[in-house]
Amino acid sequence: MDGDRGWMYNTSRVSAEYIEKVNDFLDKAFAKAAKGNEICCPCRGCFNRCWHQRNTVCNHLIVKGFIDNYYKWVFHGEDLPSRLNVHSESDDDDARTHDDVGGLLHDIFRGTIEEFSDNDEEDIKEGTEELTEDAKKFYKLVEEGQQELFPGCKTFSKLSFIIRLYLHKCIHGLSNEAFDDSLTLWREAIPDIKLPKSFYEAKRIVKDLGLDYEKIHACSNDCMLFYGNVNGKLNKCSSCGASRWKPKKDDAANDSNQPTKKVHNVPVKVLRYFPLKPRVQRLFMCSQTAKSMSWHSKERIEDGILRHPADGKAWKDFDEKHPEFALDPRNVRLGLASDGFNPFRTIFSA
Repeated sequence: MDGDRGWMYNTSRVSAEYIEKVNDFLDKAFAKAAKGNEICCPCRGCFNRCWHQRNTVCNHLIVKGFIDNYYKWVFHGEDLPSRLNVHSESDDDDARTHDDVGGLLHDIFRGTIEEFSDNDEEDIKEGTEELTEDAKKFYKLVEEGQQELFPGCKTFSKLSFIIRLYLHKCIHGLSNEAFDDSLTLWREAIPDIKLPKSFYEAKRIVKDLGLDYEKIHACSNDCMLFYGNVNGKLNKCSSCGASRWKPKKDDAANDSNQPTKKVHNVPVKVLRYFPLKPRVQRLFMCSQTAKSMSWHSKERIEDGILRHPADGKAWKDFDEKHPEFALDPRNVRLGLASDGFNPFRTIFSA
């Protein structure tokens, strides 16, 4: 099927053949992947990120052409080759689930690419110089998602397998060394397999999917965080005086015959901070969770029975104090649950 789509790049965009096949593509795309009267535009300016009506998409494809290597129409009704079929003995032949990598990428990078000018065809370059950093990440991940894990593999793509392997590591608490050994074993078993060489390479790929964490250096005695314009520049704790860094082990420094090596500082303790804002934003990126985020306003039964935090006194008091905030059901109220958390140091005596 993919081999028959060379017309997207080898046929003149002003020819009758090209226009006819563009209309055939639009017929299939609107039948399978339309939202209302719009589909995501696969032109070189929109990169499957902007939603337009049929006439606009048609004009974009004639003026700008399709994005490079878009042989598999994953955003217009076709599945990625990474489809994962899970069957049980009681499943029918048509009952199957798959990893929706295309949908995952679409949700994560929604709105990251601004629409290019409709009339500036000369500004649309063959490369990706005009793309934002997020757009480049998206396009790279789409390519990863379209790559077979190894020749002939129909179960996983390179991206979906890395995601599943990374999930396996997190669930079972595997060390980084164990993950590296697993990658080595897979490459020995299947020489043609497309996998990163180490955990850190895999981590960089998964990191582009979002929901990363920040590393903040901390005092070894938990007095403070080395964070911000002032505290972030300190080398010692302002409370107890403990060093921020581990002692340097540089035996070669005592040997005058050895060249001097630059030794990087290693923090004694690191806090891994998960930023709240991008996680809340992520809930609204996915169409399924976005609907749940406004459930309390649109679908909740208000009969005086406490079933949801919105039925509680704290929620209602907050809405009374901030009526403008309460008008938009998409606004999020955050609560702190402190059960089992002791904010003070406990001293045990014999």
